[in-house]
Amino acid sequence: MCDSRCGEEDATQDCAVSTADSLISLPFATIDIEDVCEVTDVPQINSKRREEKDSIKNKQVKKKKTKHKNYQPNYFLSIPITSKKITGGIKTLQSAIIQQDERLAKAMVGDGSFHLTLLVMQLLSEDEVNIGVDALSQLKPSVEDVLQGRRLTLPFQGTDTFGNQVGFVKLADGDHIPPLLEIAEIAKRTFQEKGVLAGETRSYKPHLTFMKLSKAPWLRKHGVKKIDPKWYEKFSNHRFGEETLYRIDLCSMEKKKQSNGYYHCESSIVVGKKPIGPQDLINEVLQRERISLKSKVKQIKELLLMPEIQAKIRKELFEGRLVNNRSQADDVDFSTTST
Repeated sequence: MCDSRCGEEDATQDCAVSTADSLISLPFATIDIEDVCEVTDVPQINSKRREEKDSIKNKQVKKKKTKHKNYQPNYFLSIPITSKKITGGIKTLQSAIIQQDERLAKAMVGDGSFHLTLLVMQLLSEDEVNIGVDALSQLKPSVEDVLQGRRLTLPFQGTDTFGNQVGFVKLADGDHIPPLLEIAEIAKRTFQEKGVLAGETRSYKPHLTFMKLSKAPWLRKHGVKKIDPKWYEKFSNHRFGEETLYRIDLCSMEKKKQSNGYYHCESSIVVGKKPIGPQDLINEVLQRERISLKSKVKQIKELLLMPEIQAKIRKELFEGRLVNNRSQADDVDFSTTST
């Protein structure tokens, strides 16, 4: 009985060994048993994993959509407009519009706020603001690579509107457009890589805003619903001047503006030197003359406050009056005086 069972067990073992030997020659012979188990369970496991991934993806898409739905930019990258010629021209334009309707004064952008927007973004906390500051710092070498030591001059000419709601001075066409667009794209990418919600769905169109009806919403109730092109038609092709890119600021749309009317600035980078043109040289000479004149005026004031100088002045004035009085008395012809 025992021998019979033993014989059956030996036969079974021999069969197993023989089967194993025959499997070695097959292509999947070197696959680990755990791999085989995973292969046999692929349809079921992959299905579960796919469901989990789809669920996670749907949640991420929903979160992303919600985030974009609530996306309200509150910070922006600004190229400040410092050219006196440009700011003066815009103020002349604004005055011409206000003369046609004084109520529009409330819709005008203050001259201290003139700027060219490079990128808008949303920074909701102090930590995010710090990330934005870091991204701006990281942007500097990239901008300098684009400029390659050259100055980027931005000429402004003509006027237009966005939907007759926002009036702006146009950036003229020219060789300056491609590098400016490249800088804007690099800025967008740099901030997005830092996790900042930045940029807009519409394409970037550089412009210099001079008025917005949204600044005075009550105008709509009083019949002013659109910016009339006739208001600025005389400036439709006007040359406002040129601005050279030398600084980029990270500014807040909501925080209190500076005393000069410019936006609250979190951080800045200098990407070029401010140009020294004829007007800059004239301003420098005038400034030196003013300093010299102030010094002379100060010396004169100090002299006038000295007692001995004041005494001399009084003496000269008093003696001068006496001399004048005597000469006037001598000139009187008493013979012609009637009694």
